[in-house]
Amino acid sequence: MANSEISEITQILQDWNDGDEDAKERLMPYVYEELKRQARMLMSRERKGHTLQPTALVHEAFIRISKQSGIGWKNRSHFYGIASHLMRQILVQHARTRSAAKRGNNPVHFSVDDVQLPVEQRAESILALDEVLGRLAEISEEQSRIVEMRFFGGLTNEEVAEALGISSRSVVRKWRAAKLWLYRELNQ
Repeated sequence: MANSEISEITQILQDWNDGDEDAKERLMPYVYEELKRQARMLMSRERKGHTLQPTALVHEAFIRISKQSGIGWKNRSHFYGIASHLMRQILVQHARTRSAAKRGNNPVHFSVDDVQLPVEQRAESILALDEVLGRLAEISEEQSRIVEMRFFGGLTNEEVAEALGISSRSVVRKWRAAKLWLYRELNQ
C-alpha cells in the first residue's frame, strides 16, 4: 500500500472522527480488499460449505463499524484492529448459533497455531478460544488484543504494533507469551 493511500485512509478516519457522515462511504473502497483478505484468511479455517462467506463477514463487520460512535480513530492499523475484533465477534456468534443444538460438554483441545480441525470441532474451538481470550483479557488486555489482531485479523507484528502504539519487539514477545498461556489453558 502506497504512503499516499495510507495517508488518505488516515485523513478519512479523521474526517469520520470530526463527524463527516460521508467519510464512512469514502473509506470502504480503500479498506475493502484488506478486510476481504482478513475475512478469507479467517474463513479458510472453517469447514467447506460454511454458511458465512468472506464477503458477508466483511459487510457485516463494516456495518457494525459504521454503527460505532466515539471510537476516535487513530490510523488505519487502529481501524483494522477494530475490524478484526468485530470479525471475531461475528464468527463467535455464528459458532454459538451452529453449536446451540449440540450442547455437548466435551472440552475441545486445540492449538492456536494449528486450526486445521475436524469439521465438527471448529465451532466449539472458536467458542473455546473466545472464552479463553476473555480470561486472558482479565490478566492482560494488551496480550488479548495482540492475539485477536494476529489470529483473527491476520495483522502483521508491525501493524499490531502501530495499532497498539508499542514496538514490534514488544508485540513479538507478548504474542509468544500469549500463545504459551493460551496453549496451556486450551490443553488442560
